[in-house]
Amino acid sequence: MSKSELIRNLENTIENIPDFPKPGIQFKDITPIFLKPKLYEDVIADLVNFSRGKVDAVCGIESRGYLFGIAVAVALEVPFVLIRKAGKLPPPFIGEKYDLEYGSAEIQMRTGQIKPGQRVLIHDDLLATGGTTQAAAQLVEKQGAKVVQFSFLIGLKDLRGEELLKKFNAEVYSILEY
Repeated sequence: MSKSELIRNLENTIENIPDFPKPGIQFKDITPIFLKPKLYEDVIADLVNFSRGKVDAVCGIESRGYLFGIAVAVALEVPFVLIRKAGKLPPPFIGEKYDLEYGSAEIQMRTGQIKPGQRVLIHDDLLATGGTTQAAAQLVEKQGAKVVQFSFLIGLKDLRGEELLKKFNAEVYSILEY
């Protein structure tokens, strides 16, 4: 499938849910993708093509980052590491607090699953303001690894999250941009 066909199919599949989870937010519901196995495969192939030969591990951000990130890691034959909300992982772990569009939070990852010097891809479904992704990158760097790529199904350009990620000197890729 060509890139333009992939984009068109995704745009026709992803649903916009107005005023969710709060007024003024336009939620992008990606779950209809999972009703179309071939489209899911095409998304994975596109993400794998972006990262092939460039990463030693993939980190996925809870929870929708797991939906594509695990399949990408398997296809690349590299480890997949969970980045979770606070309180969900057994010790030992490290955490990072951050602000997001509508509140604040903390994410954590288990220590020792990322190795010093590894080249890491951080994947999530959507890049908005970049706060969660920045916190994930800081967790990776705290363990001596290097974030070399960020990938997303959707990038929301108006929220300028990509600007926040520039300090990591990593490639940033979104299949769709709104």
